[in-house]
Amino acid sequence: MTKIIDFQTDPSRYRHWRVDYDGPVANLFMDVDEDGGLFDGYQLKLNSYDLGVDIELADVVQRMRFEHPEVKVVVMQSAKDKVFCAGANIRMLGGAAHAHKVNFCKFTNETRNTYEAAEADSGQKYIAAIKGACAGGGYELALACNHIMLTDDSSSSVALPEVPLLAVLPGTGGLTRVTDKRHVRRDLADVFCSTEEGVKGKRAVQWKLVDEAVPNSKFDAVVAERAQEFAATSSKADVEQGIALGPLDKTMADDGSVTYSLIEVVVERDARRATITLNGPRDAAPADMDAFQVQGDQAYMLRLARELDDAILHLRLNEVELGLLVFRTQGDPEQVLAHEALLLENADHWLANEVLKYWKRVLKRVDVTSRSMVALVEHGSCFAGVLAELLWSVDRSYMMEDEFEGDNRPVATVTLSAGNFGAYPMGNDLTRLETRFYGGDGVDHIQERMDEPLEAEEADELGLVTVILDDIDWEDEIRIFMEERASFSPDAMTGMEANLRFAGPETMETRIFGRLTAWQNWIFNRPNAVGAEGALQRYGTGVRGNYDMERV
Repeated sequence: MTKIIDFQTDPSRYRHWRVDYDGPVANLFMDVDEDGGLFDGYQLKLNSYDLGVDIELADVVQRMRFEHPEVKVVVMQSAKDKVFCAGANIRMLGGAAHAHKVNFCKFTNETRNTYEAAEADSGQKYIAAIKGACAGGGYELALACNHIMLTDDSSSSVALPEVPLLAVLPGTGGLTRVTDKRHVRRDLADVFCSTEEGVKGKRAVQWKLVDEAVPNSKFDAVVAERAQEFAATSSKADVEQGIALGPLDKTMADDGSVTYSLIEVVVERDARRATITLNGPRDAAPADMDAFQVQGDQAYMLRLARELDDAILHLRLNEVELGLLVFRTQGDPEQVLAHEALLLENADHWLANEVLKYWKRVLKRVDVTSRSMVALVEHGSCFAGVLAELLWSVDRSYMMEDEFEGDNRPVATVTLSAGNFGAYPMGNDLTRLETRFYGGDGVDHIQERMDEPLEAEEADELGLVTVILDDIDWEDEIRIFMEERASFSPDAMTGMEANLRFAGPETMETRIFGRLTAWQNWIFNRPNAVGAEGALQRYGTGVRGNYDMERV
């Protein structure tokens, strides 16, 4: 049986990271256990990492936001001598299945994006303090930080050696961040990304690869000084106490279905699909943010976000043959709107802000999930406010029209809130509604209908759903769509969907998830990289890869 990858962890289970908290400064140490790989067959030497290492990092970053909101500066550093991080483990990449490699890169990209945005979203600034070799994914860890400091000595350097060494691309946004974020000149970037050896000291500063090069004798003192300096000038409000993120209420069945406290994931292997049902709140919204904070991780909006996040990751990595994800909701839309409204009305409260920003990240994770996705707006559903965002993340949506015989649930509606007009932007920096109607008449006329429960005909006229169906056609049309979708080539579907989902301007994020992921997906299938004589297979043997020299 294939090993099930669990994305839930906590500090008591970390094998690869540790954090020392000192008031507004957190020192985050990478100290990878080389025998702690997620799978057998490789050792994580030189602070190299696999998915297990990154699952821990994602947990650290998440807890930094919710459990330690007092932190204003995070210093990322190595606990090992003479190496910061050697990047993604090459033996792991060489032996991993194609789907695992691609999903590994996607998850690491999402983790990097999360702490890269921490300063703008949460007032937490990340410093990379590099001593020793910093190569490949190690430099990508640093690139996602807001400030990079490098020891100026004979052995410390930064490098992106994937192209000459492994015949693949830096997999976690390195190429894009070098040009779009660090603004390295493209010819210098070409030199940098085409050589195995790294760039050191003053030249790294001159090329804009790092922000500072500090003599080894002064490095620790200057890093500490810089962290205190950034903390002192931070605009982040002082917060005395965060909330604990406990384990999820989660049960897995033998057939692969997963049940959470608010979400049910039903797996139908023969049909190659999973149905994700999100349930509305059972209780009224908290009276204020003090009451919300008392509820902590059990507050509806936070609990639902955590469960949906885990469900999407589980389906991505553990259920690669389920090509269709079907989203349903059931509950009272007014209750959903009330729970969301508390956060929107208190967006300047640290915890409300963190939950809203978390929903932004979770919805982005849905956007870039390489599965066909459909939403079914049924009677009794609660596609309102933040949950209505799912209607515009998916590829198509079907909505019940009028009453159905024998169905006494409230008639299907879609209700928009203020959150749909700016709280949850996509990777292209547009809202999903702006992306949906890109190049059209805008969304002002839709915003005028905010807070109205829109039944099928009105939702259809406004373009909020794809198809509306009555009692006679519903079951047949949905069945035909699902059977058709399952019959198409998964490769063609992934390519088509990824192209259609992101209309509008290109950003650093869309380049990373669109252009980079597409190229890496292709390269990871090419014999030059993964064939028996490819660079990933021959790495460490002293023999270079044997390349097919045809340019494609």
